[in-house]
Amino acid sequence: MTAADLSRLEARIGWTFTQRGLLEEALIHASAAEGRRDVATNERLEFLGDRVLGLVVAQHLWAADPSCREADLALRLNALVNRTACARAARAVDLGAALTLSKAEEASGGRDKDTILADACEAVIAALYLDGGLDAARAFVIRAWGEALAAGAKAVRDPKTALQEWAAARRLDTPVYVVEGRVGPDHAPRFVVEVRVGAVGAARGEGGSKRDAERAAAAALLEKVAPDVG
Repeated sequence: MTAADLSRLEARIGWTFTQRGLLEEALIHASAAEGRRDVATNERLEFLGDRVLGLVVAQHLWAADPSCREADLALRLNALVNRTACARAARAVDLGAALTLSKAEEASGGRDKDTILADACEAVIAALYLDGGLDAARAFVIRAWGEALAAGAKAVRDPKTALQEWAAARRLDTPVYVVEGRVGPDHAPRFVVEVRVGAVGAARGEGGSKRDAERAAAAALLEKVAPDVG
């Protein structure tokens, strides 16, 4: 990207970087490294940004509703920090146009893939945090999440319950959840779960527990097949 392109992106993000290299790194997808280990990509920043995003949103929800119980706060948090929500925020600032991808990934539509956009969004949040501290990251999240964050402070239904009710109302198969993977150390595991409703569709979710991953998967499938439910 040219300096002018980066400046326009900074304007959309709402922050002028002192360490612009952080922003540039946040935009480099793993495919651009072409398997080379000496090329920096946004994967490490994405790891940090995921945690910063969780803190910002958790703090916002905690302050917005002092009477909300821990279990309900967790549901609201999961609805706001999942892949779909992050990809939506990335599109709000046209992050896809700024990404550095391999030619193959570009040709396959990588600039509009939820996974790539979500990871890049979290990497940008990490870059903001490292460059300007928590206040800079928080300002971006509050603006990019917009109405979704405001709505998240209100009661939400468990996405697994919502998906089951949606399927039952249409006489569809009961949602089936399958654990597809587990990564990370024992003290901080990450589970990947797929949920499927017959031939209607399937989606994946990730979380620190099987239950959280199931909720994330249910929320992702609802977003695909019934975005107004939940």
